[in-house]
Amino acid sequence: MVSFTLLAGLLAACSSNGTSSNLGVSEESPTTGNQVESAVNFTVPVLPDDEEAFKAAYESFSKEHPNIKVEFISFPANQYYEKLRIQLSAGVEYDLFGGVLDSMIDTGIIEPLDELIKQHGTDVSGFGEMYEGMKVNGQSYGLPYRKSNWMLYYNKDIFNQLNVPYPSEDLTWDEFRGLAKQVTSGSGENKIYGAYLQQWPQTWYMQGVQSGATIIDKDLEPFKQALQFRLDLESDGSVMKWSEQIATGAHYNAAFQKGNIAMNLIGDWHVAQLRKAEDEGKISFDWDVVPVPHPEGVESNTTLALPVSLMINKNSKHKEEAYTFIEYMTGPKGAQIFASRGYLTGFINEDVKTAYLGDGSRRPEHLSYFSETKEYPEYPMLPGVKNILVNNIFKQEGELAFIGEQTPEEAVQRIAERVEKEWASIYSEQFKVGQ
Repeated sequence: MVSFTLLAGLLAACSSNGTSSNLGVSEESPTTGNQVESAVNFTVPVLPDDEEAFKAAYESFSKEHPNIKVEFISFPANQYYEKLRIQLSAGVEYDLFGGVLDSMIDTGIIEPLDELIKQHGTDVSGFGEMYEGMKVNGQSYGLPYRKSNWMLYYNKDIFNQLNVPYPSEDLTWDEFRGLAKQVTSGSGENKIYGAYLQQWPQTWYMQGVQSGATIIDKDLEPFKQALQFRLDLESDGSVMKWSEQIATGAHYNAAFQKGNIAMNLIGDWHVAQLRKAEDEGKISFDWDVVPVPHPEGVESNTTLALPVSLMINKNSKHKEEAYTFIEYMTGPKGAQIFASRGYLTGFINEDVKTAYLGDGSRRPEHLSYFSETKEYPEYPMLPGVKNILVNNIFKQEGELAFIGEQTPEEAVQRIAERVEKEWASIYSEQFKVGQ
């Protein structure tokens, strides 16, 4: 009964704002002279944080494509995918929509874009490694208009006070460990931690991904070393123990802003958080960024990224127009507009870099590192990987290692067994899994 009420409310909302009656509708609109061009009206769901940027980019798009009319809608962030999936399953015919690919690929409703990419001669070089990393069974199901990649933030004041050189742009994980030990000092309330690693599994399995492994591979050996590394940092006393983080409710943003963390490993969104804190007078220390540490033999500034994409409904009757919109928003023109508003875009070229960097008046000094990365997706863009593997299997088994109930070797063995049983056995027939 609750589900029926929710569904009825959603459909009623669509009807009331016109989104169910004008989705992908063609109508004749006058153009110059006696010619008539067919107009297409799209209603496009996008994540709430991105809606204003899309509207700004659409102003430019509409000048080149006046026959494609677009209205953007959104839902609360914590309900976005649930509501989008309910509406699609109930027959609301959105021609295209935005979001993280892995949250929608299992619906079977997403159109492969490879043929359209080929027909349009779309330049995909600006997407870098991410373009191939996002493919599902060798096909492209979305193009990323933005992404979130990881960087190493550091408190320059702490390094200055200790007369220790700042972390370099070509820092290996072993060098990072040594540097974290070097800038760790004090105890209790006055302790300065060399580094902070958020409780998320990505902060320890990152090393394996940087080496080219994925968390769905049958051979998960690279992740054993990565898990052991986190435990070694705890043994050194240079990072807060996982158990203490949980007990105190520690969080990367508050911890770094407190001023007693020398280095903080986290994503690009932290720039906006720190700038906001500066504007509000909550922090006054100097800070900057360098690329995340890398394994031996891996190129510097190799990082993790989470792409956010635009996708086409395979049932759309206007796929050509939908792709024209996607190509613009995710390509160099749309990316430049998104970048000028502070978004780290999926497509990067020199003009986009310039727009992203702005006038250079704000920290961090080396913001350009974000647009110069070689990146791998945090995890494969396949159904269930985020919810089953990242949020459950890797998280739970890693935590058991952190509290001493199993060794890293035992944890990775358990992870491999559970990946096969709880994920691969469900999706292996439909989607290719790691070898």
